[in-house]
Amino acid sequence: MKTIILASASPRRKALLKQIGLKFKVEASNYEEKISSDSEPHELAKSLSLEKAKAVAKKHKNILVIAADTFIVFEGRILGKPHTETEAKEMLETINGKAHSVITGFTIIDAGDDKALSRSVETKVYLRKLSSNEIDAYVKSKEPLDKAGAYAIQGLGSVIVEKIEGDYYNVVGLPLSALAESLKEFGVHVL
Repeated sequence: MKTIILASASPRRKALLKQIGLKFKVEASNYEEKISSDSEPHELAKSLSLEKAKAVAKKHKNILVIAADTFIVFEGRILGKPHTETEAKEMLETINGKAHSVITGFTIIDAGDDKALSRSVETKVYLRKLSSNEIDAYVKSKEPLDKAGAYAIQGLGSVIVEKIEGDYYNVVGLPLSALAESLKEFGVHVL
């Protein structure tokens, strides 16, 4: 089997791939994300993941590269990752008590034959109504920083999510079922 490289520095994506038993190496992509609100969200997610995968694939021969990009869509606006506590608080106040979509685009590239496949998965997430004290406490935990939508469903953020419709792992950052199905096209079988 070909060596698999995860083109991501995300500890969550790394843990998810380990969870399904894949053997892989990690090499963060140096692709500089440009989130454009002009793009259709699913196309943007696939495009960003493709560019991340290509940046790593061009350095290797005869490997498989997996890359992904996750963001939030709320009322037609794309929300990325907050980098400051102020941005995190503003983002949480925006989506507080409301539903939004989490979209992850992922790409698999076979650097040996230039075969590439990109897909996107959407999960609807409903946040419960939080008090300003709860938002402040969550932001002070530092967990919201550098997480799409300013929360981590797999961490303390689990207490702010009322329900989801769709793939839980997509919200964490990698839709495992869709990825496993797509890997079959590259001769990789999880089961």
